[in-house]
Amino acid sequence: MSQLTVNGAQLTYQVAGPENAPLIVVLHGGRGIGDHRSEFEAYRPLTDRFRLVGFDQRGCGRSSLTPPFTFAQLADDVDGVRQAFAGDAPMILIGGSFGGMIALTYALAYPNGLSHLILRGAAPSHDQEIEAIANFKARLHKAPNASIDMIDKLFSDRVTDDIELQLIWFALQPLYYERFDPDAALAATRRLSCHAETHNALYRNKDQYDVRGRLGEIGVPTLAIVGSQDWICPPSQSIAIADGIPSAELFIVEGCNHAVHLEANDQVLARIRAFLG
Repeated sequence: MSQLTVNGAQLTYQVAGPENAPLIVVLHGGRGIGDHRSEFEAYRPLTDRFRLVGFDQRGCGRSSLTPPFTFAQLADDVDGVRQAFAGDAPMILIGGSFGGMIALTYALAYPNGLSHLILRGAAPSHDQEIEAIANFKARLHKAPNASIDMIDKLFSDRVTDDIELQLIWFALQPLYYERFDPDAALAATRRLSCHAETHNALYRNKDQYDVRGRLGEIGVPTLAIVGSQDWICPPSQSIAIADGIPSAELFIVEGCNHAVHLEANDQVLARIRAFLG
């Protein structure tokens, strides 16, 4: 891994693929939770045709804890990464979960920076939490170590510290997969970087995120991918995105959850390749 200075923050990144190939930038999810590695590996097979860059967003993973932690700042950072690897050329942007929200924010702030937009398990508004909480209550039996207060904290700015955030994440993991492997989840959580400061800051003004009324402004070809069983960003959110963006396509993968890019990796990659032509 290497580091790149963007807008005063040190961003840890990986790059793979032919240097002169079209650039794909992947954005990981989790507000202060996790890093780019899983997302990067899921899309690594695309490096036969594309140059792939994945990076830890500021305040996440191994990147610096450099405020401010806002949607607008993270979108500005994405453009800094694009310029570092593609200059003035547009890029293909893949955003998963919270990374999809940043990708939508970027598409509206930097319309000339994109050739294609791909969203996985994303949402166009903070209102997604209402449906997510209802799904959590209906599926609570799948995560017996989780509680209502934990999910309330996950969607709030009142997480106590990094350890509490990591423990909440582990307790909720059975909800993210239709074929859950507890040993794999334990191993992944041990490697997981959690930054409560970043998480709380990004949730402090969460009500400001709502791009539903502006989706029609996005003019690039867009692909919205979602698992049919996604609990946290349900299919209704991707349907709203596809309905709102004029040149959008919708791909719902049956029998998969929020981690659809991992659970049905071959299907997702095949659909992306077809979308990119």
